[in-house]
Amino acid sequence: MLNKQTISLGLAIVAIGALLAAVRFGGGPVPQPVVAAEKVTTVPAEGHEVATFGSGCFWCTESDFDKVPGVATTISGYMGGKTENPTYQSVSSGRTGHAEVLQITYDPKRVSYKTLLDYYWRHADILDGGGQFCDRGSQYRPVIFAHTPEQRRLAEEGKAAIDATKRFDRPVAVEIADASTFTPAEEYHQDYYQTHPYRYSRYRNGCGRDRRLKELWGDEATH
Repeated sequence: MLNKQTISLGLAIVAIGALLAAVRFGGGPVPQPVVAAEKVTTVPAEGHEVATFGSGCFWCTESDFDKVPGVATTISGYMGGKTENPTYQSVSSGRTGHAEVLQITYDPKRVSYKTLLDYYWRHADILDGGGQFCDRGSQYRPVIFAHTPEQRRLAEEGKAAIDATKRFDRPVAVEIADASTFTPAEEYHQDYYQTHPYRYSRYRNGCGRDRRLKELWGDEATH
């Protein structure tokens, strides 16, 4: 039987989650689904390659990777689930199996996949498989979706190398899976950190993302 302290703690966690969810959308109602209009193609330009990463809120993942030289395009979206044509509302329920992800096209002549991986490890809470920062649930799980056997090999080697350093008191919890159907998120999610900078800043700061990355990586954590 749950004691009163456990129940109180559970209610507090629910309340905090609700508050941060409100912050994510500026305290207003969650926008209704809109089909992405501009960032709908994930076919890379000639000579470019594709990478897909999940590190919690895709607004933040997009903001981080847009800073990497050699990254050509970034699209927030959903991958890894069993439901066709997922929407933000359905993915947020945690019942579709999807994760919020960022799909990247990049120029391998300017940035290697290994460099993108090294950047990813330092911009995710790699020890938390149950969500990321203040966002909880499988839809926010940290995940690397490999598009080729070489990408999977590099991801698995990178994960093993971090574990081998014994830097952390537990193993890396990042899932590594084969890429599957990618569904771009609704248009209002794309480039959110640019189109709604104040709301984005409130959300990222309130979620404690950068504070946690600093705890994990010290001066190696940059954003």
